[in-house]
Amino acid sequence: MPDSRTSAGRTPGSPTAGTRLALDLTLTIRHDGRGGVADDLDSPAGLTRWVRERPDLLARVRAPAGWTANGADLAAVRSLRDAARALFARAVRPGDPSPADAARLIPVETAIGLLNGAAAAVPAVPRLEWPRDGGPVAHDHPAGGSAADALPAALARAVIGFLAGPGRAELRACHAPRCVRYFVKEHPRQEWCKPSCGNRARVARHHERHRTP
Repeated sequence: MPDSRTSAGRTPGSPTAGTRLALDLTLTIRHDGRGGVADDLDSPAGLTRWVRERPDLLARVRAPAGWTANGADLAAVRSLRDAARALFARAVRPGDPSPADAARLIPVETAIGLLNGAAAAVPAVPRLEWPRDGGPVAHDHPAGGSAADALPAALARAVIGFLAGPGRAELRACHAPRCVRYFVKEHPRQEWCKPSCGNRARVARHHERHRTP
């Protein structure tokens, strides 16, 4: 049966580029494959790698392809991730948040303040891009502020845009065994972030039903 939280008559769509960026930031906290949790942003090198894998993000903040993160960049982005995951946890209510966050969420007011402060640090103007093989797309581009603030500002705007948009209603925390991901529900029957999580959940349910008393 369709999830009761899916609005009648509405078919969830695939994530937009902004939604994808907001989700990608939260997904830098992930299952490590050994029963624990890994952090892709555990060092400036980790943040450098994550940003360089996203050329569109580099373009938005007008950073060179060889951009390298420092400790201040890492602290700023990690604080935004904490804010995003705290607000994602609020967005999935009455469902449970990701188990990675359940015991260490920052207050909602603090999270909102962090996002708004980062977004306001760099003025931005809309810029139209229209590739030959696609439709027109508008991106916010920095129009001032410091280079150090540009990355946090772009990420904060992506998270704000997602939380204020229609995709928030389809946000879920995946509760398959060992998963700590958030995902956007793309069709009414979707329960898990990816097929492998669904397989693990079904196996766990099977074992639970057939467990010897």
